[in-house]
Amino acid sequence: MWKYTGTERPPFAMAPGPSQESVWDYPRPPKIAPDKRRVIVRFNHITIAESVHTVRVLETASPPTFYIPQSDVNVELLQVAHGASLCEWKGRAAYWRLKAAGLSQSAVGWSYPTAKAPYESISGYYSFYPGRMDCFVDGESVRPQPGSFYSGWVTDEVVGPWKGDPGTETW
Repeated sequence: MWKYTGTERPPFAMAPGPSQESVWDYPRPPKIAPDKRRVIVRFNHITIAESVHTVRVLETASPPTFYIPQSDVNVELLQVAHGASLCEWKGRAAYWRLKAAGLSQSAVGWSYPTAKAPYESISGYYSFYPGRMDCFVDGESVRPQPGSFYSGWVTDEVVGPWKGDPGTETW
């Protein structure tokens, strides 16, 4: 069973500085937090999404994941990618790849067409892998969360350590 649920930081957690958040203060199960900062997702200088109406999903031990409303995503640049996954909290995810020939053929993002309660507000929203796309929050370049499975958006506002770093395989 998961020991940390956002109510107590483990002894190895970094202390947040001014204007920072600790991923160990995020709850489990995760919460959705509206965010009005400008989020931009690009691939080779092509804007895939741009929004000031995003939400962050905040979950213990992971950097936030930004979700962008469909109205702010150039969905004509995307097509369904092979594969799916099931999140214990949000439900079944659909994956997306870039449509244009010569662009990435692997999944660059995902969405929850019908997210489970109480996460239904992100149904139809899109999120993108910062390791496969150029992602920005208010002009700050986002770094990908380490590991092949995770998709958190690492910025200077969050401190860890977080899942995906070496030594976290047993979390």
